[in-house]
Amino acid sequence: MDWSIQETARMTGTTSRTLRHYDAIGLLPPTYIADNGYRYYDESGLVRLQRILLLKELGMSLARIAEVLESTEDPIAALSDHVHSLGRERARIDRQIVSVTATIARLEAGEPLMAEEMFDGFDHRVHKEEVTRRWGREAYETSAGWWESLSPDDRQSWKADVERLSQDWMKAAEAGAGPESDRCQDLARRHVQWLSATPGTPAHDPGGDLDGYVRGLADMYVSDPRFGANYGGVAGAELVRDSLNLYLDA
Repeated sequence: MDWSIQETARMTGTTSRTLRHYDAIGLLPPTYIADNGYRYYDESGLVRLQRILLLKELGMSLARIAEVLESTEDPIAALSDHVHSLGRERARIDRQIVSVTATIARLEAGEPLMAEEMFDGFDHRVHKEEVTRRWGREAYETSAGWWESLSPDDRQSWKADVERLSQDWMKAAEAGAGPESDRCQDLARRHVQWLSATPGTPAHDPGGDLDGYVRGLADMYVSDPRFGANYGGVAGAELVRDSLNLYLDA
């Protein structure tokens, strides 16, 4: 079965104009164009459009989305990764809904608030199991203790620095900067400094394996969509990885 551009726009919540733009830039060409000039999309076209919309929600530019789509030959594997990521996000949001609903109920009933209950789903400790598995319990406890010791302003400042670094990496990727460029090597230096300043990581430990830790993280940015999303997707993550490896080699 094929769907017209109007039907496709209606089903997906986009517009015909958007779909025509995707065609113009080569992101989503129609399956065929009828004699009356109408564009039609088959099932593979809808699958591609679904992936485009999912990646847009991650904040990727259309240029990055095109690179991601072309780098993944198996749409089933790619969509499976999306499902896992969405499932994790849904679980986190579900916990937040329960947490906020419980707060509302206690306020309405005039009952005392439960601080731990209030912030379930907002806590960085949701990554406890993964951090412990990858780098050990001591690494998690050191990092968690450091985070808990920060003031709200310090936490916000730290998050802002991380976001600024991620944005600078994405801008470098969008500008076509190469790993060996001064721009990317300066970003790599900042990246290693950031990792080294975070207690609980091998990069922070004077006797830790900074080289192995950073290279391992760099590979994970590319292989794990959760990390790659911080740098605009696969292409951005590959730029970070290659830049970090060159920086360490030097």
